[in-house]
Amino acid sequence: MKFPMGADPTGNVGRMFGVYDDASGLTLRGTFVVSPKGQLFNSEVNFYNMGRNIDELMRKFKANLYLGKKPTEGCPSKWKDEGDATLQPGPEMVGRVHEALNKPK
Repeated sequence: MKFPMGADPTGNVGRMFGVYDDASGLTLRGTFVVSPKGQLFNSEVNFYNMGRNIDELMRKFKANLYLGKKPTEGCPSKWKDEGDATLQPGPEMVGRVHEALNKPK
């Protein structure tokens, strides 16, 4: 390996993140985005045999960086990069996200 790898042979890290399965001794596939300040920005847990998508992970990572600068906005599921449409979260958005994203400018 040309890059460092980590291991969790005791399951302590898996337990800390709540993804360790005591019954099987295995850890679920967890992806956690943690800020430099130690704040959990995003988490996703998949079953053992479910693959993960690096493009979607990077989209979420970039969205979390963006939202760190603009915490009053919301990034919809198709948001990919700065300049894409965002939302102003609130009760009035419930059931109206599609309309808000497709209203004429």
